Amino acid sequence: MIDEAARCGYSKCRAELPAPGPQGGRRRAFCRDTRSEGGRTCAQLARAERDALDALGLDSSRAAFGLDADRLREHVEAVRGPVDALVTALGSVTTRIDEVEAHAVAAVEEANKRAAAAERVRVAAEEARDEALRRARRSTEAADRAAAERAEALDRAATSARQALEATEALGAARQRADEATAARQQAGERLAAAEREARAAELAAGRSAVERDAERDRARVAADRSAASDREIEVARGAVTIADAARAREVDRAAAAAAALDDERAARAGLATELAAVRAAGVADRDWHRAELAELRAVLRAATERAERADGAIERLRA
Repeated sequence: MIDEAARCGYSKCRAELPAPGPQGGRRRAFCRDTRSEGGRTCAQLARAERDALDALGLDSSRAAFGLDADRLREHVEAVRGPVDALVTALGSVTTRIDEVEAHAVAAVEEANKRAAAAERVRVAAEEARDEALRRARRSTEAADRAAAERAEALDRAATSARQALEATEALGAARQRADEATAARQQAGERLAAAEREARAAELAAGRSAVERDAERDRARVAADRSAASDREIEVARGAVTIADAARAREVDRAAAAAAALDDERAARAGLATELAAVRAAGVADRDWHRAELAELRAVLRAATERAERADGAIERLRA
């Protein structure tokens, strides 16, 4: 067994020292070789070690130092388990923080995606609303044109009615003339009958002359010609009445067609108004829903941001 006095006095070296030379003398206390990277010898390192122990209030003797070293080893062994558990806990906490951070980032990304989807839906709803407004504007313009056409049709119907009234008045005048012609023909017939009676009376009486008989015959012929002229006037009046009735029927048909077109346009306008109201109601409902959805997404984003901030604070505290 090597004597402790024959070893290097530096606690971390403890190398065997060479024996004294042939001339005797004291054995060296430290190695001559340089043992540290800083170029310091074991004597310098031992001196620094004693100074550190003196500063800590520890005994610099080897026995006391060995006892303190054993106690230090016991303390190190005692705290090694909790330190390892603390390191494991810190690792799990770091892992959990990473997971929370990843979840927070994913939640933020999902919230951003949902906000973008809500924005797209809002833009689509605004485009649908604009299209409905354009359709309503077109339907209003069509209704205005239909109203103008209706007014024009009413004007034409009024003109036709006025023409029909004039034709009716002309028909009344023609009928009056026809009645007068009929009365004249009746009078002529009566005169012809009277002339025939007179002729027969003249023949029976044989006192009338041939000249008077011829004159009566001429008057009868003139009356017959007048009756034929009256018949022709009646036929002309009837033709005018027929033409006026046909024109009036055509105007009535045109007025009925214009009224039907106006009714169809009113129905189409009412349908477009109903559709516009439905589209507006749907747009308002979609806008409210998207606003609520956007508010919810903002709340989720705010909560995720807060969690991320808390996680960052926890990370910073753990790092500190």
